[in-house]
Amino acid sequence: MRLLVVGQLNGQMASAVKMAMSQGAKVSHVETIAAATHALRAGQGADLLLVDYNLDIGALIAANEAERIRAPVVACGVDPDARKAADAIRAGAKEFIPLPPDAEMIAAVLAAVSDDNRPMIAEDVAMRAVIAMAEQVAPSEASILITGESGSGKEIVARHVHQKSRRSGKPFISVNCAAIPENLLESELFGHEKGAFTGALARRIGKFEEANGGTLLLDEISEMDARLQAKLLRAIQEREIDRVGGSQPVKVDIRILATSNRDLAQAVREGAFREDLLYRLNVVNLRLPPLRERPGDVLPMAEFFIRKYAAANGVPAKALSAEAQRRLLAHRWPGNVRELENAMHRAVLLANGPEIDESAIRLPDGQPLGPADPAARTAQAAATAAEAVSRGFVGQTVAAMEQQLIIDTLEHCLGNRTHAANILGISIRTLRNKLKEYSEAGVNVPAPQMGASAA
Repeated sequence: MRLLVVGQLNGQMASAVKMAMSQGAKVSHVETIAAATHALRAGQGADLLLVDYNLDIGALIAANEAERIRAPVVACGVDPDARKAADAIRAGAKEFIPLPPDAEMIAAVLAAVSDDNRPMIAEDVAMRAVIAMAEQVAPSEASILITGESGSGKEIVARHVHQKSRRSGKPFISVNCAAIPENLLESELFGHEKGAFTGALARRIGKFEEANGGTLLLDEISEMDARLQAKLLRAIQEREIDRVGGSQPVKVDIRILATSNRDLAQAVREGAFREDLLYRLNVVNLRLPPLRERPGDVLPMAEFFIRKYAAANGVPAKALSAEAQRRLLAHRWPGNVRELENAMHRAVLLANGPEIDESAIRLPDGQPLGPADPAARTAQAAATAAEAVSRGFVGQTVAAMEQQLIIDTLEHCLGNRTHAANILGISIRTLRNKLKEYSEAGVNVPAPQMGASAA
């Protein structure tokens, strides 16, 4: 956890800093908003900004957003003024901490921002085998490719590898290659010089330099375009990068981890991914089994999420009933750990009795989990659904069937493009191109619904 403190380091603020350091945070300090933006732009990364609420928090957040620097802000103040605290929250601060600080509040804020509340749970024998291999190769400098379905915990495994490596005391920097527009990803990774392009008002250090000495995770690497793949390959081979608009290469010392929920070997065959880059990244492959293939993890994870969300909502943590446990184990969890986590969050809120029974465990559409038996009923339901679908497709062209499948999947995902692309087994870029074609042809393309990301 990297904490950047912004403001005068008076006695009360210094006390907050000491408490944060006692919780394992690495703390740095600047006095002004301009100095904070300069430090972040120059590659001094931060997982959290603790900012005096007498400073212009709105201006700091706006400056960070202009530079695509994403770090949550927590406001703080001595003898707290309710109006100033409210203004700080309205300006974009995630939380307010009164000074002098409370040790438990400091710990809670740091835990909420860090990944300490996402522990590695591996009780199932299939997952234990993966973690054993991860820990065996973690101390090496080898690049590791972590593959698995969306929501199976690839980033958590990547963080575990970093923590078990010789670089654990250095930064762990993650970049989601699918979430950053193609024309901005190069600058995000390699940085840029002042004036390199319109809007480049100052030198910006990229993620490669920010991760120097530590680990860089390239999340969903399959979404990177071919031109940038070539530049990435050179950076990995030569251990140096070129900032956009720069004239001199910059040496970097990093360990590369990458994740993908797609078959990169197939992407190579399709010409969408460079074979030489795959060889560079895939020195070791860690394939995460989906949750349905690791049933021994379902109940331990469910119990962890119950405790987590009971504490977050200020309610007692309840045990799962026997029938609830049977239904959890019988469900296939197509959304993997992410789906289980959301289901347990809902269950904590919906449970009425002394236990969490099966009626409180519901699917995203509000329907309860089906009974754990019998298997024949599941097979019959699948056969009936398949027959209905096949009848509906008779007489349609392949293009029309593809369009209907894409639109139906997008509606199922509440308009979330990334989730729909994962289910369809295509890249987010391919999906966006298809949707653009449909929109131009007058087809009604589902927009993201309330609470669903458009990513």
